[in-house]
Amino acid sequence: MTATAGASLASYQTWKSIDWKQVKAEVKKLQMRIAKAVREERWNKVKVLQRILTRSFYAKLLATNRVTTGKGSSTPGVDGEIWKTLAKKMVGALSLQQRGYKASPLRRVHIPKGRNGKRPLGIPTVFP
Repeated sequence: MTATAGASLASYQTWKSIDWKQVKAEVKKLQMRIAKAVREERWNKVKVLQRILTRSFYAKLLATNRVTTGKGSSTPGVDGEIWKTLAKKMVGALSLQQRGYKASPLRRVHIPKGRNGKRPLGIPTVFP
C-alpha cells in the first residue's frame, strides 16, 4: 500500500485547499492496480485493493466532489439536502464511513423521453 493511499484527514483543512490533481491521480492509481489484479486473476488482491479504495480518504473526497458538482447537483433527493457550501461538502466527505451505512430510497421522478413518453429517473440522497 502506498503512503498516500489513505491521505490523512489533517492534510486538508478546507475544501479549497484540496489538490484535485493529486486526489484524482491517487484514486486512478488504485483503480489501475485493481484492473491489473483482475487481468492477472488475483482475486484476493482485488478484494484487498477494493477495500483500500472504498476506505480511502481521497476516494471519499472525489466521490463527494462528483456528487456535488455536475448536472444534477442542485436537485435535492428524498432527504431534501443539498450540499452547496464548501463547508458542507467537507463535512459530508468526512462523515462518509463504512460501518453503519444503510442506503436510502431513491426519489423517483418521471422525465420526458423523446416525443411522447416519459421515463423514470432515480435521484439519490446526498446524506446516507
